[in-house]
Amino acid sequence: MKKIIFILAAAIAILASLALLIIIPEWAMKIYGPANPSLSTADKLQYAALMLWYDGLLTRPRDPSGVEITFSIESGETAGDISRRLEESGLIASAAAFRDYLVYSGLDTTIQSGDFILSPTMAPMTIADEIQDGTPDQVVFTILAGWRMEEIAESLPTSGLNIKPEEFLAAAKAPRSDLDYIPTDATTEGYLFPMQYTFPRGIRADELVRTVVQNFGLYLTPELRGGFDEQGLSIYDAVILASIVEREAIVDDEMPAIASVFLNRLDAGMKLDTDPSVQYAIGWNPIQNTWWTNPLSGEDLQVDSPYNTYLYPGLPPAPISNPSLSALKSVAFPAETPYYYFRARCDGSGLHSFAETFEEHVNNACQ
Repeated sequence: MKKIIFILAAAIAILASLALLIIIPEWAMKIYGPANPSLSTADKLQYAALMLWYDGLLTRPRDPSGVEITFSIESGETAGDISRRLEESGLIASAAAFRDYLVYSGLDTTIQSGDFILSPTMAPMTIADEIQDGTPDQVVFTILAGWRMEEIAESLPTSGLNIKPEEFLAAAKAPRSDLDYIPTDATTEGYLFPMQYTFPRGIRADELVRTVVQNFGLYLTPELRGGFDEQGLSIYDAVILASIVEREAIVDDEMPAIASVFLNRLDAGMKLDTDPSVQYAIGWNPIQNTWWTNPLSGEDLQVDSPYNTYLYPGLPPAPISNPSLSALKSVAFPAETPYYYFRARCDGSGLHSFAETFEEHVNNACQ
């Protein structure tokens, strides 16, 4: 009889153990998802049991009233190191529970390096998912002063934004009728205000262009408009001239003097004779791999284009680049000079020598 009872007890114990082998993993899976398939059967049972033991340490936020912080993960950090720092930062309650969850779920091998916006209001399981994607939702996008719209387009494929160059160009070339400072038949060239922007990764091309062009308007103060009026320039003409000044100047300090030369030439009925306008007319140079051919040849200077200011008097028909605020201010508030000419100095500094007469200008040439 005792032998029968012992056998029954042993059978019950075995059945109970088998039940636990099934019940514990299934119970853990309902709460924490499936276990990493690369774990052994023994490890799956062990980590499943730990998941149930930890309970709320993984499913409840550490602090429902906490605030967001930036949490950085370096390449090569282990799951244990990251778990420890998360606990030290006040984002999770238990580094051990978090580390074991990463192993249980297999997320320990797919953590990404990068900066993450995390909060103790997130459940640790949510934080574990967040650190699987090191791609930020926001992208810093820079437009450099003096770029033409094609150069902005070319920078998009490596920017992190989901905008194709052709999508941007289509949006940038579309006429705008909602802003008083852009002629209704003009493109946005000249108004793509150069600075550093932060955009959502999924921003559309038309949204980006609208934001950048509207940003231009924020800098178009009454003082700046008044300065353009003082020079006898419409806003559009001022932007055209500023786009030329931007391409001619190497340093901002010279911009007011360069602007004064062009304004003096316009007042005297002289042609502007500026290389950047010809460079814009020529466009892409496949040999030099640039939009700004340099140096220009004698043949280049004869290109028949309304942008060729060596052939056609007055301003070009549209801006040739997107000028900075410094260039715009130099046109609104130019230096008062008697100069009608300038040319690059011969010392390689990028600075210019200015002259009042053509004879002085010739004498400033490099020997």
